[in-house]
Amino acid sequence: MKYIFLVAWREYAENAKTKGFWLGIFLVPIMILGSIQVPIWLAKKGTPVRYYALVDQSETLAPVIEARLERSHQKQVLADINGYVQKHTIPAGKSAALTPPSLDQFISQGGVVSYLKAVQARLKLGAPPFKAPRRDFQPVPLPAGMRADTDLATIVERLRPYLRGDQKLEVGGQWVSLSAAILIPRDIEKQIVRPPDKSADSTAGVTAIQYWSGNLADTKLRDEVEQSVNTEIRRREYLLRGMDAAAIRAVEQTYAPFASLNPKKEAGQEAVNSADIIRQWAPSAFVYLLWVAIFAVVQMLLTNIIEEKSNRIIEVLLSSVTPGELMMGKLFGIAAVGLTMVGSWMLALFGILSWKAGGASDVTSQVLTALQSSNLILMFSVYFLLGYLLYAALILALGSVCNTLKEAQSYMGVITMMMMVPLLTMSFIPKDPNGVLARVLSWIPIYTPFIMMNRAMADPPLFDLIGTLVLLIVATVGALWMAAKVFRIGILRTGQPPKLVEMLRWLKR
Repeated sequence: MKYIFLVAWREYAENAKTKGFWLGIFLVPIMILGSIQVPIWLAKKGTPVRYYALVDQSETLAPVIEARLERSHQKQVLADINGYVQKHTIPAGKSAALTPPSLDQFISQGGVVSYLKAVQARLKLGAPPFKAPRRDFQPVPLPAGMRADTDLATIVERLRPYLRGDQKLEVGGQWVSLSAAILIPRDIEKQIVRPPDKSADSTAGVTAIQYWSGNLADTKLRDEVEQSVNTEIRRREYLLRGMDAAAIRAVEQTYAPFASLNPKKEAGQEAVNSADIIRQWAPSAFVYLLWVAIFAVVQMLLTNIIEEKSNRIIEVLLSSVTPGELMMGKLFGIAAVGLTMVGSWMLALFGILSWKAGGASDVTSQVLTALQSSNLILMFSVYFLLGYLLYAALILALGSVCNTLKEAQSYMGVITMMMMVPLLTMSFIPKDPNGVLARVLSWIPIYTPFIMMNRAMADPPLFDLIGTLVLLIVATVGALWMAAKVFRIGILRTGQPPKLVEMLRWLKR
């Protein structure tokens, strides 16, 4: 046992000195932080302001479009100011807690100025001033010399250089690119398509509202314009037909309440919330993390064995220890490296989530609550150890019979293909966690850690939970026993790698 420990400590110390080990320690936490912070940063600063020109020759729809875009901007302002208040106000009792206003209340009560005045007394000392988000869409006038009442075809031809980016517009002392042009024809009221007239060719020859933009991927502005125009057209249609538009809107907002309930929750607490949904999908993230961890560690083990064998270091080591002690030492040493990496990832995950967590409605808070109130971390630890030992047994046998990394890559390709199955089924298992596919894959030992991890929050049958775990342990012990047989003979072998039939004969020795 002493020599196993010495070999394990040597493996751990040698790998802990490598750049790859420290990259693995720090890279995943950076990725976790980036996955939280980068989307926020991109939403605020990554996407530039889109400047658009609006030509409304009907002189009736421009105010509607502008009102819709203003409302969309105020919605973003309200979301940001709620986050600001949540972060910079002194906590109060439940009875005195601040209730965020609805969007209509926020706009009607005066917007940012009124809201900040209402919470001023509760702001923490030294709280930074609130910085309103910039507008995503900014209207610009037509270039000099262009008139809005000109023929639309002429306007389009003159705007083409601006829409292509060949020419720029001056706005507020700076030159900007024109992202889009919205052209509404004078006779748009006569071009409205009504259901009784709707057919395959009913729009032939119709003069449509034109939306010009070279960016086909960003459709947010187009969607806002289309929805605002169609909402206004329908309102006018109600009035034209003698209907009360306000009454129609009230009817459209009438609904039957629909509640999602989970029969597995305690009585009185069956209502499903966003935290429950996060908890249901969280195992998929752990499956991916488990896959990355196992793949990285066994790859490290393979590289280590091949390098030492090709450099004849193995022969020096075997002069002091037995092949069994050497194999177990490497196994435990690299396992310790993997546990160090995974442990650092878990600490970083909880640290980042605790740092970023806000109120109860914040996504990071819900993720943190889901992790703390579940057994995901325990299951991840168990399945990582067993999954590592199972795949490490394959790698130890593979590495012992190969002399170079090039020889090992062909075998490693087969193992990688086998390991791809959990990734390909990762998004399907949570949708039917106790279905035929999930249950069959759970009983295949090489897939058990990943599939059972993915089924963790679906309360799999106790028979599956215990049975697959027992089968995985038995398969792991058997794999290690076979690996030891192959390792003992193959570690000092040189020349061509043995064929599979020959390795099977070794198991009988």
